[in-house]
Amino acid sequence: MPPERIINCAVTGAIHVPSQTPYLPITPAQIAADAIAAADAGAATVHLHARHPDTGQPSSDPELFADFCGRIAAQSEVVIGITTGGGLGMTPEQRLAAVQRLQPELASLNMGSINFGLFPMKDRIASYQHEWEAEYLEMTRDFVFRNTFRDCDRMLRLLRDVGTKPELECYDIGHLYNTAHFVDQGLLEPPFWFQFIMGVLGGIGPSVENLLHFKTTADRLFGSDYVWSVLAAGKHEMSLGTVGAVLGGAVRVGLEDNLYLSKGVLARSNADLVAKMQRILNELGLQAATPAQARQLLRLKGRSQTRF
Repeated sequence: MPPERIINCAVTGAIHVPSQTPYLPITPAQIAADAIAAADAGAATVHLHARHPDTGQPSSDPELFADFCGRIAAQSEVVIGITTGGGLGMTPEQRLAAVQRLQPELASLNMGSINFGLFPMKDRIASYQHEWEAEYLEMTRDFVFRNTFRDCDRMLRLLRDVGTKPELECYDIGHLYNTAHFVDQGLLEPPFWFQFIMGVLGGIGPSVENLLHFKTTADRLFGSDYVWSVLAAGKHEMSLGTVGAVLGGAVRVGLEDNLYLSKGVLARSNADLVAKMQRILNELGLQAATPAQARQLLRLKGRSQTRF
């Protein structure tokens, strides 16, 4: 087993609200700067969402994506990935807009519909900076994050047409079986790039046992034709990421998934989280993969084939 592990940094996401931390990147300049710093700290790939520059509300505006992707591409070789999850409540058309325009090397693709509960965060926020935040969190009490078979089929065909590798986000074991269906339909080619997601309310819980369940199921369904990563939300980010790295997987860190560097200590940047995982890998005798190594491992089309 080679010692290199991809560190994937999720820079801002659409889960946390600005009132939870002053360090969440909001503007294109902030998102780009944080992504570049994360790459300098050891991230081989970055996973990017957009936010309205004035309010921090999740946005699907392709102009915002083009702005920060262009800034990052001008200053770093890091692999740029774009969300198709978008923000909760966005239509499939909105979620696809930036990928259609920019044709990145990577794009996330959620592999099934789930309840996606953010509402427990409300009780932990004393005051809000923006009017939209409390309503955004509360609406998830009665919200289904839609990713139907038709939605996934459409997105997979678009990604295939523009040469973008899907990052297959699986929030539960059934999502692996959904993926196997699309492999049977000829819409995916190996190596399949999986994100095993644990700890989101509505998806599978965070535990070593569940991580192993993901891995053994993927082994059975896909053999050696896949590469995998661990996304453990919140306080489980580093511990389960470490287990995944020991088992041969990649790891995702970043302010999209976890706001804390240690118990009670807010991470001041995405680079702080990447650097911590880099130190853990080094202590284990492992290495953070370079962007070039990530491109080779995932068989990506290369930066020159994108539109930024």
